[in-house]
Amino acid sequence: MPIYMWEGRTAKGAVKKGEMEAPSEAAIRIHLRQQNIIPTKIEAKGKGINISLPFLKQKVKQRSVAIFTRQLATMIDAGLPLVQSLEVLSSQQESKVFKGIIREIREDVEGGATFAGALKKHPVTFNELYTNLVVAGEEGGILDTILTRLASYIEKAEALKKKVKSALVYPTTIVAVAVIVVIILMVFVIPVFETMFQSAGQSLPLPTVIVLTISKMIKKYIVFFVPAFILLVFLFKRYYKTESGKVVVDRLLLRLPVFGPLFRKIAVARFSRTLGTLVSSGVPILDGLSIVSRTAGNRAIEIAIMNARASIREGETIAEPLGRSGHFPPMVIQMIAVGESTGALDAMLSKIAEFYEDEVDVAVSNLTSLLEPILMMFLGVVIGGVVIAMYLPIFNMASAVG
Repeated sequence: MPIYMWEGRTAKGAVKKGEMEAPSEAAIRIHLRQQNIIPTKIEAKGKGINISLPFLKQKVKQRSVAIFTRQLATMIDAGLPLVQSLEVLSSQQESKVFKGIIREIREDVEGGATFAGALKKHPVTFNELYTNLVVAGEEGGILDTILTRLASYIEKAEALKKKVKSALVYPTTIVAVAVIVVIILMVFVIPVFETMFQSAGQSLPLPTVIVLTISKMIKKYIVFFVPAFILLVFLFKRYYKTESGKVVVDRLLLRLPVFGPLFRKIAVARFSRTLGTLVSSGVPILDGLSIVSRTAGNRAIEIAIMNARASIREGETIAEPLGRSGHFPPMVIQMIAVGESTGALDAMLSKIAEFYEDEVDVAVSNLTSLLEPILMMFLGVVIGGVVIAMYLPIFNMASAVG
């Protein structure tokens, strides 16, 4: 069993330290509580070098977080204490990772930490938006209401993400399959035809010559194409991680002819829903904009929001700097301006979010309808062109024999 080093405080405030062999950190906490010691720090005693592989760590799904949040809101509204509610929810969790996280949160709350403070120790599962809303809920005595809003927000955000994925998965899959089929044809099928044509000794049509030349190039250099493609992807990711690269790529995404309007609508819907949830929960507008900018999902939109935040600190309204950015449609700017002037900004933002979420639905449907014939035409031209080019010499030979 691993050995843990622990620190804690007694009921009188005296600091205690020690080492203990136990199967898990939770066992240490239980033992210390039995000794009337509140644990403040527990760490496994290192034996050599520990290598952590982040990609092997299982992440908690947002759907599970939404269900947990809604159930916790219901229990608190029914009058159950927070610690007891967390104990019940941890015991019914199927995911071992999430079960452990909830248990740690319960232990921290039981040890005297605030619920928000305990959540902040798990930033991957509970992001900044979540923890800030919980802070507002705890301070305002409306934690159940805030958790209900959070659950609705996460559910709608996940629904929006699924719509986007459905819009991108179909064309990506079709193009990938087409590329694989063409490579197989060029590497394995076309050389068979080439051998047959050489034995016939006749002149070949131009389309056939072009296809045969491409086939030879792919077969000869395919060992370089794959590493080159991987290198390009790697360089692109490195470039995108830089500040200037992220800005350039995200701005280009918003200007794409077919996908650009969809990405813009998604960004507006996410901005409106997030800011509306924060404002309605009592989070100050400047703090809200700072949080929203980090959850925007597009660097160009993030810069526009942060510029708006800086302008608001100097006395401007929200609508004016957002309008100058050029990334928000005039209707959105007008509705935000009306919401500010009437003191109903949260309600107006919710209406904008609902409108643009419906717009994303329509855009995804239209995009699918538009891409289907384009992709079918693409497949027909590419694969059909290769097949026709290979059969042209055969038709010519048949005509000559006839």
